[in-house]
Amino acid sequence: MPQRKFVATQILVFDLELFIGVRFTAVPQTLLQDLPTCPPPDKMVVRMKKITTISVLLLIALCPDAQAHSKIERIWLTYRANTPSSIVVSWETETPENSTVRYRAGNDPEQRISVDGNATLHHVEIPIDKKDVVYHYSVHSGSMSSLVHTFKGLPTSEFRVAVAANWQRRPALDAILKDDIHLLLTAGDNINNTWQQGGAGTKECTTPYSDLIDAYPALFRSVPFMPVLGNHDKEFRPRGSTPPDTPVYDIEATAFRKFFELPDEEWKWHFDVPEFDIRFIALDLNHISDMGTTWQACHPFHRGSSQYEWYMSLMGSPKQRFIVTLYNEKNSSVRRQEDSSWQKMLENGTVCISGFGYFAEKAVRGDFVYYNTSLSGTGDKYPDPNSVLLLSEHNYILMTLEAKPSRMVVEMKDLTGKTLDKSVYLSVDSIVYKPKQLSNDGSKKWKTQ
Repeated sequence: MPQRKFVATQILVFDLELFIGVRFTAVPQTLLQDLPTCPPPDKMVVRMKKITTISVLLLIALCPDAQAHSKIERIWLTYRANTPSSIVVSWETETPENSTVRYRAGNDPEQRISVDGNATLHHVEIPIDKKDVVYHYSVHSGSMSSLVHTFKGLPTSEFRVAVAANWQRRPALDAILKDDIHLLLTAGDNINNTWQQGGAGTKECTTPYSDLIDAYPALFRSVPFMPVLGNHDKEFRPRGSTPPDTPVYDIEATAFRKFFELPDEEWKWHFDVPEFDIRFIALDLNHISDMGTTWQACHPFHRGSSQYEWYMSLMGSPKQRFIVTLYNEKNSSVRRQEDSSWQKMLENGTVCISGFGYFAEKAVRGDFVYYNTSLSGTGDKYPDPNSVLLLSEHNYILMTLEAKPSRMVVEMKDLTGKTLDKSVYLSVDSIVYKPKQLSNDGSKKWKTQ
C-alpha cells in the first residue's frame, strides 16, 4: 500500500506541475500520509478527478518552494527555421541557469527538451508537427519556472497573420489579440533605440527588447513573433542633426539578432508556410538615402550586394501563390532603386508592407498594392504617387489565408479592430501566378502566367 500511495502522489504532483507551472522538488511526508491510497489502475482516473481545489491549495501551501519557483514571466516565441516545423521558446533569467522546456500537444504525453550550459538569455527549439491543436508549455531554469502557457499549432483551414510597425508608443493591442492570430510580424522600428539604456556606443544592449516583451506578455508568450528591422532598432548612438564622426547605427543589428532567434541571417530572412502557399520576406531597407554616411542605417542593396542577390534569387521564379515583402522604407523610394530593378522584383510578389511613415496608406501601381502601416498613425504624411487611401489612424494589418478556396484577405484595421480597407487576393491554380487586374473592390484576379 505505501508503494501505491507514492505513485498516486507522483501522478498528482506531475499533473499539478503541468497545470500551474510550479515544480515541486519535495512533497512533505505529512501530505503523503493524508493522501488516499492508490486504487486499481482502471479506477485511477476516476479517483484522481475527485481531488478538490482545497487539495491543490494544500499541496502548494505545504511546499515551501512553490511560490519561489513561479518567477519566469518574460517569455517570447519565434521561428528559427524557414518553415513552421519547430518553434523557439525564449526567456530571460537574472542569473545564469540551465534551460529546459516542458511541452505537450493537446492531450499527448509531456516531453522535455534541454539546452546544455548556463545562460541568462535562453533559447530552446521544440518540434511542433501537430496541426489544429493547442500546445501547452512551461520553461524551467534552475529552481525557477514559469506558469504553463499555450500557443496554437499550425491550422489547416485558416491562417491569420498580423503586421504592426512603429512600436515605440506601446499602445493597447487588444484588437490584435481578439483577431486570434497565428503569427505576428512587424515592418520595423520595434524600439526607440538601444543607446538610452545601454549607453552610447554599446551594441549588445537588449534591454529595450526585454521591455517590449514586458509590455505585451500575453501576446508574446502565445503568438510566434517575427520582427523586421527598422533604423531605430540599430540606433546605438544619438543621431543628432548632422552626421557625426562615428556611425550612429549598428548595421549588423547585434542586439536584435542576439535577442530574437530568426531564420537565415536574421537581419534579413524568409519564412514559408507551405500549407497556405505563402512566403514572407524581411528586408533590411531603411534610411536608404543615407548610404555611405555615418547615418547609414541598413545593409547595402545595390546590384551585386548580398541583399540584392538574395532577394533576386527568392523572387526570380517564385513558386508560392502569395509572397509578402516587408521593410521599413518609403515604398516609392525602394521602387526607384537600381534603375527600378527593385520595383520589378517587388512586384513579382503579391503585396509589399512598409512601416516607414506614421500613417495608414494603400497605394496601387498598375495591378500591385503597396501598404504602409503604423501603430502610431498620426504623424506627417508622405503620400505615395499611387496612393488610393491615406489616413491619419493608428493601425495594423491583418492577413487571413484561406485554404479552400485558396485566397488571401488583407485588412487594414485601426486599433479598435475596425476595418479601414479590405482587399481579397485570389488564386486558381497551383503553379506560378501573376496578377492580371485589380477589381473595383481592391481584389486581385489571378491568371496563370
